[in-house]
Amino acid sequence: MIQLTLKDGSVKEVEPGISAYEAAQAISEGLARAACVCKINGEVKDLRTVLDSDCELEILTFDSDEGKRAFRHTASHILAQAVKRLYPSAKLAIGPAIDDGFYYDFDVEKPFTPEDLKALEEEMKKIVKENLPLERFELPAGEAIALMQEKDEPYKVELIEEHAASGEPISFYRQGEFTELCAGPHLMRTGAVKAFRLQQATGAYWRGDSNKSMLQRVYGTAFTKKSDMEEHLAALEEAKKRDHNKLGRELELFTTSEVIGQGLPILLPKGARVVQLLQRFVEDEEQKRGWLLTKTPFMAKSDLYKISGHWDHYKDGMFVLGDEEKDSEVFALRPMTCPFQYQAYLNRARSYRDLPLRYNETSTLFRNEASGEMHGLIRVRQFTISEGHLMCTPEQLEQEFKGCLELAIFMLKTVGLYEDVSYRFSKWDPNDRDKYIGTPEQWDEAQDSMERILKHLEIPYKVGVGEAAFYGPKLDIQIKNVYGKEDTLITIQIDQMLAENFGMEYTDRDGTKKHPYIIHRTSIGCYERTLALLIEKYAGAFPLWLAPEQVRVLPIADRHHEAAYAVLQQLKDAGLRAEVDDRSEKLGYKLREARLQKVPYMLVIGDKEAEEGTIAVRRRGSEESNTMTVEAFLDSALADVQSKVIW
Repeated sequence: MIQLTLKDGSVKEVEPGISAYEAAQAISEGLARAACVCKINGEVKDLRTVLDSDCELEILTFDSDEGKRAFRHTASHILAQAVKRLYPSAKLAIGPAIDDGFYYDFDVEKPFTPEDLKALEEEMKKIVKENLPLERFELPAGEAIALMQEKDEPYKVELIEEHAASGEPISFYRQGEFTELCAGPHLMRTGAVKAFRLQQATGAYWRGDSNKSMLQRVYGTAFTKKSDMEEHLAALEEAKKRDHNKLGRELELFTTSEVIGQGLPILLPKGARVVQLLQRFVEDEEQKRGWLLTKTPFMAKSDLYKISGHWDHYKDGMFVLGDEEKDSEVFALRPMTCPFQYQAYLNRARSYRDLPLRYNETSTLFRNEASGEMHGLIRVRQFTISEGHLMCTPEQLEQEFKGCLELAIFMLKTVGLYEDVSYRFSKWDPNDRDKYIGTPEQWDEAQDSMERILKHLEIPYKVGVGEAAFYGPKLDIQIKNVYGKEDTLITIQIDQMLAENFGMEYTDRDGTKKHPYIIHRTSIGCYERTLALLIEKYAGAFPLWLAPEQVRVLPIADRHHEAAYAVLQQLKDAGLRAEVDDRSEKLGYKLREARLQKVPYMLVIGDKEAEEGTIAVRRRGSEESNTMTVEAFLDSALADVQSKVIW
């Protein structure tokens, strides 16, 4: 008998040589039916894996992240098999599971149409009904390449050739007549995938490189129950209504231009106003907390980036101006502000009495993102960020880190995004040394410091190995867009390496020279990304203090124009952003227009209001109106603006 230690700590005995699925059946029949994959000694495996020694066993269902990935990855194989049945000449690329579904890339003669996707769904249903077993097998690299060449799958051959140098066997999965290069794990049979939907087909470059083949990427999703899938699809439809890339253009917050280029959005007056309000708020709050404003150049000679390490570790992500082989001086647009602000620190000698020294800047940065990564305001090539760098002693590190985190949380709570965030502790990957500067000892010290701080502050976090900056670990504050895709909004980093590179020192109490610790931080993150998230969060209906147009005055007839413009002047004198709609349209039309443009307040003026010097106030989202004086309205509205209330 072998002993299995289960997730709850209990120990069960089963016969040796049985599969993990059979073991699950012996432990719990119901759980076995719901199982997707398993963990054996912490490693995710197929349920077919044979158990032949004592181990820790955890059965993973669709409720777990690993179970969902295996379930949806299996769905992507079913899609690929359907494509090969209906389009035998199609070439297979890759087909991973993603956060809320899966996709598969195909090289086909012409793009898939909606009708094609429906036909593929029908073929997938047949494959599910056939309930084909998914069987794993391995081949040496040479035989694996020969198999894929025989099947005329050039993209698979390329992938195998890249892995051949490791000397490890190459794994495949077979289901019926279909064989797929894959590391797994997978479900045991195709019949388990009963609820699925193909959502769209788009173009995608092989490996995200615009110099390589354009493929067809088919997106889909899969669930264990049809009702869950329908609920998910309904949520996606709601997400489309909130998508900032669509809604932001409709509300005239931003636009793009092909002649300017991808990832270079144009903020229109309304969007620019929202960003201006955020910037002023952030800079004022940072000043209250002891941050000192700097303004540094948008570019620098390569010399600066060579000292910081960006030239060796980040050059591909930079816009370089000039040719190193031809020009005596080569410049680059800045991808971050840290090496520039270090020059402010180096402006004069420093002592421990100067520390902590906090520099902040509203920085415009430039990063050469791949064209396939561009998306509205979420991922762009030029962006503006609330960036700061803080120099401190080792003794000050925890308190200052805490202050940076408190600032970020305050900002997120004020704009209403805090409830949607999660934390990631991004560490280095010691197996990828070329990606980083510094010694293992320096990395251990920096990561130990951050881990100690995060535990002391009771910050719940996930660990991201290999996600650190090249010079230090970081806390990433993550947030999801309406489609569930996660991006980093705010980072706080600990750095004990770049101070040495730049010769940054301070004289300590004992007269010795020491290098300061540096904290890199943002307080609200990239303004463009923040604007995108706010559009989606509020479906364009911004809180009053952030609304680009806070009040619209609506005269009912031409004879009410004079009274309307008098009210407008009172509103503007009080500091509110207001407009008059004096078009010769019916009041219902004007009200509908104001609602569509998400204006928080509509003030109606007719005969009664003009005569009495009052206004009929309609608040966004309400069909009722309240008659009051302009002064009473101002008292209420300005109180909401001052407190930055969210409604």
